[in-house]
Amino acid sequence: MPELWRHGASELAGMIRAKEVSSREVVEAHLARIEAVNPAVNAVTVVLAETALAAADAADDARAGGERGGALAGVPITVKENVEVAGSAITQGLVAFEGMLPPADAPHVAQLRAAGAIPFARTNLPDFGMRWHTDNALHGATRNPWDASRTPGGSSGGEAAALATGMTPLGLGNDYGGSLRVPSQFCGTAALKPTYGRIADHRATLPAEPPITLQLFAVEGPMARHVQDLRLAFEAMCGPDPRDRAGCLSRCAARPPRRRYGWPCAPTRAAWASTPTSRPGCAPRPTPSPMRATPSRTPTLPGWPMRAPCGAPS
Repeated sequence: MPELWRHGASELAGMIRAKEVSSREVVEAHLARIEAVNPAVNAVTVVLAETALAAADAADDARAGGERGGALAGVPITVKENVEVAGSAITQGLVAFEGMLPPADAPHVAQLRAAGAIPFARTNLPDFGMRWHTDNALHGATRNPWDASRTPGGSSGGEAAALATGMTPLGLGNDYGGSLRVPSQFCGTAALKPTYGRIADHRATLPAEPPITLQLFAVEGPMARHVQDLRLAFEAMCGPDPRDRAGCLSRCAARPPRRRYGWPCAPTRAAWASTPTSRPGCAPRPTPSPMRATPSRTPTLPGWPMRAPCGAPS
């Protein structure tokens, strides 16, 4: 069997469900991976080993008792250090916030816990998550695992680097101006920036209302090495929460489809589909170039090369 840290979240959930491996074994494998490679990249800031192993044992006991559990039962996840996790400081990368403990989980963290996920570590970010390079006075800089002379991006650079090196199968970040997407591209991983309002949002530790642009643009989202894992996490974390200021907006529940103004009717779309190289009134579309999901250079960390993320060729 390949080393457990090489598997994605969906694979691990299936293996735990089939009793091929225990949740404790999975958590321990990722804790060992952090110990082995994190000094080289500085992506993980805090390890929650004690609470994670206790949660893993509880998941294993529930499985032994016949409980099926949620979609992510027993799967460890990492959480960016500006997302509220009960009992773990939400530092925002600032020395002044090193002791700021939230009273409860953020809504999507609570929903992932309800699905069986186990937060077991926190990841690095720039101060307040407001730069495209991951560095701060509290934890220092995160390095790109493919090339230490290059940035891992930001502001969820700690999550992307941790995913790329196998320290976690699934992570939580957020995005305002590219904070999920940029580090995922720089580190060769995957992320989903959801539509505003799809993921419930609430931060009890905010001293005041955030600027209106943050209220209307910033979103929480999952990060992973495989697209199927993004879908699994998204479906588990997009439920409603009474604390959410955008709770009146739509969630994942089914609803009648809406007509988009200017979008052609179904017969017209079918006609376009029959001529994939062009559309009425448009120039021929260029043939897309093949894209690599991972950089071409070879990392030097223990255990490499890893399987290419998102199903791309290695």
